[in-house]
Amino acid sequence: MGYPGKNKKTFDKPSHPWQGTRISAEAELVKSYGLKNKREIWKAATTLRKYRRESRKLLFETQELGERGEHAKIEREKFLSKLRKIGLIQSDSTLDDVLTLKVEDVLERRLQTRVHKKGLANSTKQSRQLIVHGHVAIGGRRVTVPSYAVPMGEDEIIEFYKRSPMYNNVPVESAKANKE
Repeated sequence: MGYPGKNKKTFDKPSHPWQGTRISAEAELVKSYGLKNKREIWKAATTLRKYRRESRKLLFETQELGERGEHAKIEREKFLSKLRKIGLIQSDSTLDDVLTLKVEDVLERRLQTRVHKKGLANSTKQSRQLIVHGHVAIGGRRVTVPSYAVPMGEDEIIEFYKRSPMYNNVPVESAKANKE
């Protein structure tokens, strides 16, 4: 059974470790999204794989007749509303649209990418550093996890943390000089 307090692995490694095309594609994603390592890509790919699996299951079950088919239609709407809230699909999307999602779509919804796209950081690496050091807040609450999946409604309320020296657009170096 294992120790219940121990976290389990949240990703699946690639089946074949030495594929040149996959390695180079992953390196490009790490570079363009400012990720810490390839494990973060694997986490996003695993998340996307779970969404696709659920979509295929619901597509099959909604075709069935009777009570199971009706229950599947309710579950389909719950699943699609969850993906709409995360921002992975549009409001008029169907289960077929979930199957066309790519890893880049999942990586675009990360807090690290959202901070960079909003202009709070000059690069994705800097946005990661700002988040980890506690300078970024969503709706006034500090978030220190770069991989946080930002829901659609929270895009507009990403800002600097109130107690951060960067809150009033003051560079960190001059804020330290003012304290001394």
